[in-house]
Amino acid sequence: MQNTNEAIRITGATESAKSKPNRHAVTALKTKGKQAVQGMILPAMILGIWQTVGAMNLVSSTILPTPVAIGQAFIDLIVSGELFSHLQISIFRAVLGFLLGAGLGLILGTLVGFFNRAEQTVDPTLQMLRTIPHLAVMPLFILWFGFGELSKVLLIAKGAFFPVYLNTFLGIRGVDAKLFEVARILEFNRVKLVTKLILPAAMPNILLGIRLSLGIAWLGLVVAELMGSSEGVGYMIMDARQFTQTDIVFVGIIIFALVGKLTDSLVRYFESKLLKWRESYKGEGTL
Repeated sequence: MQNTNEAIRITGATESAKSKPNRHAVTALKTKGKQAVQGMILPAMILGIWQTVGAMNLVSSTILPTPVAIGQAFIDLIVSGELFSHLQISIFRAVLGFLLGAGLGLILGTLVGFFNRAEQTVDPTLQMLRTIPHLAVMPLFILWFGFGELSKVLLIAKGAFFPVYLNTFLGIRGVDAKLFEVARILEFNRVKLVTKLILPAAMPNILLGIRLSLGIAWLGLVVAELMGSSEGVGYMIMDARQFTQTDIVFVGIIIFALVGKLTDSLVRYFESKLLKWRESYKGEGTL
């Protein structure tokens, strides 16, 4: 009888242990669902007011088309294949420019962060170039590289370079000096010092630089597609503006916003995976 009771207790404990992960998964799913609903409240209210104002003809449809009209234009562009054609070109330009600019920014930021001589030689020039606006250098890029893809990619790379460069440099220089003392006690060699100490400590800044760089790459894409382009979402917006097709202009703006948010969410996902060790303030649950 006693053995039977013990077996029942063990079985119950096992089932309880198995049910705990399921409960956690359900709770996490409910939390994410609640957050998604909360995030949709404000956009839904704005769209409702917007549609009402347009339906009552308080604002001209040429100036501010209704969400329904914008949605119809979105569907028409998808059915015709025009939207995917422009979006494919824009994504290719943005990705190529981002990889070039962010890659160079990571390399130079690492060098300048590690070596004082590199900082004294390279950083003053880069800080001066950082303040030059895209529109100021656009005529030079056209003159030097023409109206082809190279000038557009380089203009995007210029914008994507500096956030990664600056945040990599600041991340490396922001590593706590006490950690170097610990590494010295543990007799880390230079490779181990970089891979096990400096880069993990600088990773939050580097990922922040990548997030900012992606956003600026999309901003640079709009400027780049003004340079005699005949394809891309930026060109689609400018072409629609010339023919007063405001609904298509809004479609292009929404596409930029959605793709920008998607890329930012992707970086935040990798950030959550790579920075599991970091404990930070999550904000209060209520106002």
